Amino acid sequence: MPLDDRKLDVLKAIVEDYVSTNEPVGSKALAARHHLGVSSATVRNDMAALEDEGYISQPHTSAGRIPTDKGYRLFVDRLSSVKPLSGAERRAISQFLQGAVDLDDVVARTVRTLAQLTRQVAVVQYPSLTRSNVRHVELVPLSPQRLLVVLITDTGRVEQRTVESDELLSATDVGVLRDAINVALAGRPLADTPIAVEPLVLEAPPRLRSAMATLAGVIAETVLEKPEERVMLAGTANLTRDSWPLGSSEYTILEALEEHVVLLKLLGELHEPSALRIRIGEENHVEGLRETSVVSTGYGSGNTIYAGLGVLGPTRMDYPGTISAVRAVARYVGQVLANDFSDE
Repeated sequence: MPLDDRKLDVLKAIVEDYVSTNEPVGSKALAARHHLGVSSATVRNDMAALEDEGYISQPHTSAGRIPTDKGYRLFVDRLSSVKPLSGAERRAISQFLQGAVDLDDVVARTVRTLAQLTRQVAVVQYPSLTRSNVRHVELVPLSPQRLLVVLITDTGRVEQRTVESDELLSATDVGVLRDAINVALAGRPLADTPIAVEPLVLEAPPRLRSAMATLAGVIAETVLEKPEERVMLAGTANLTRDSWPLGSSEYTILEALEEHVVLLKLLGELHEPSALRIRIGEENHVEGLRETSVVSTGYGSGNTIYAGLGVLGPTRMDYPGTISAVRAVARYVGQVLANDFSDE
């Protein structure tokens, strides 16, 4: 049965107080701290109804109550606003991320920022290869018969391989090979690269076909052999903070987080930037994470999603503040990648 507005207000107050104090909430304290417009007796009756419906529970024999996973879920679903970041926080995020020198630095700064802002465990996924396009392929002569192949994506990923040629290659030869490769690949999805390089061998001048065949094979292998997804983790020290419920084990959580596939599952299936996903307690199907909540979203440019990021913390987390931080960091990292890598 849907809750009326008054009971929703009581539930909201219980969540806020429990998140703030980490102590079970009683009716008298609730009535005294919040302007609910009713007596403590009425609040007590509303709390009894909330408990009957499974939104709150009594952890001990004291009169205090705490939210259940179901209660947190209703609280999150009914959130009308999130805590805005201060101007100083927004400027700090922007300046810190803008100082990054390459993609690894962007991801490292992003995950540290997110962990510091939320005081939770942060997870950031590198831009997905399946969502990246080739921006440029550079050929750097190391010797007359050796080239460094540098493949750069529009999301800042850089892959490098060294190639040995059977023929001596002049600077002009290298230029011809480079131009042909970029005409075929620039702007194409990275996943299409193995197919896109196939015609290059026959289209190359006869004297450069052997070199082009070697280059095409190396470029295709670079895409096919590279691990599809990478993630970075930060803030595991936050697991030792007192916000975690009694009985939970940070070692169990850390063990779960060591699995690469688990980190990707935490971020979930993301289809567009800014789409928020929140999983609370038992909604997490990963063993060892049933006492945690995960707030995640995608980041990217415009309607293009690069990858996902998010935080993991106790179910007793500051949801409005966490949501605001996750959204803000996702927005800034998307801007940094779009401005610093896509448009170079």
